[in-house]
Amino acid sequence: MNSSIQLMLARLQKRHEENAYRSLKVTEGMADFCSNDYLGLSRSTLLNLVIKTTISCNTLSVLGSTGSRLLSGNSGYAERLEQDIALYHEAESGLIFNSGYDANLSLFSSLPRKGDTVLMDEYIHASVIDGARLSFAHRMKFRHNDLEDLEKKLKRARGICYVAIESVYSMDGDISDIVGIGQLCARYGANLIVDEAHAFGVLGMGLVCELEATDLVFARVVTFSKALGLQGGIVLGPKLLKDYLVNFARPFIYSTALSLHSLVSIRLAYDHLLENTDLVAQLAEKSILWVQHMPPQSMLQSTQNPTAIQCVFVNDNSKAIAYSKYLQERGFDVRPILSPTVPKGTERLRISLHIHNTDREIQNLCRVFHQLVNDFSPVQ
Repeated sequence: MNSSIQLMLARLQKRHEENAYRSLKVTEGMADFCSNDYLGLSRSTLLNLVIKTTISCNTLSVLGSTGSRLLSGNSGYAERLEQDIALYHEAESGLIFNSGYDANLSLFSSLPRKGDTVLMDEYIHASVIDGARLSFAHRMKFRHNDLEDLEKKLKRARGICYVAIESVYSMDGDISDIVGIGQLCARYGANLIVDEAHAFGVLGMGLVCELEATDLVFARVVTFSKALGLQGGIVLGPKLLKDYLVNFARPFIYSTALSLHSLVSIRLAYDHLLENTDLVAQLAEKSILWVQHMPPQSMLQSTQNPTAIQCVFVNDNSKAIAYSKYLQERGFDVRPILSPTVPKGTERLRISLHIHNTDREIQNLCRVFHQLVNDFSPVQ
């Protein structure tokens, strides 16, 4: 047997043995508690109609962008959209990417160089880790949201230092101490980069704007695939950073650009969000409802976040899979988050709350968690 095939089979077998094997699934007919469509815009009939009407009234000359932005894929529309989005987020400039992953990969692979240092919160997204690896910079993780540990690492940093955090963490749903971290970075001359993927739309234009902390942040990454329910992302920062990424960010340089249809959809989704500011408060009420109706912490360890992301910790892959199956059999699309995606011993169910989840759906989900506690007793 080919050695490559043997290696693949052995690694997949190990995943099976560790209850960490991943497979693609199609789930239909269940209540959505797993997607990142926090504001329900991907299923908004009003927004969908506006996009269709706008596109039909302005017939596109081509279906695709036909090339990268540096070839045939650029347009005045794209550049104006970048300027407007930067203005919405109180930034000087912005550069659109095909995804938030591409944005982080580009930023962290091209900006730090060999001899520099990247300090990352231990819970940072994989895209930041992958980008930093490609940079050949020295990399260190600091304990989650721990300013004391971050300062220890800042003292050891060499070269130009970049600190990477998320404003709302994708796997835990908790909030970063942006002001405290930003002030610490300023004291040590480090550049703070904030991933706002799970804060934008959930917390207005993002936590950096909400805290009026733009002066403490060197760059931000905002995605359109969560609260806007679309595709793409943008790096926000000084104009010099945009020019630098256009010249050195390989995922930007060598990727076909987003189509004009996608760009129009992004603009209209921003318009919809700015015109419906009550959505943020509506989503916050869903989180309060979750906290009020979940089993007590002594029975089931769960988060009480003010964001759209909640977790139930089970600390074991097999249990997480079993609990997820239990919930799905009762009509709730809740997915397990397994190691190695999260550190071993922190396996959990990740629950996403949305505008389109009715109060009754949330209450019923919490009721099923009460049943789960009894059926799987004792819960660890």
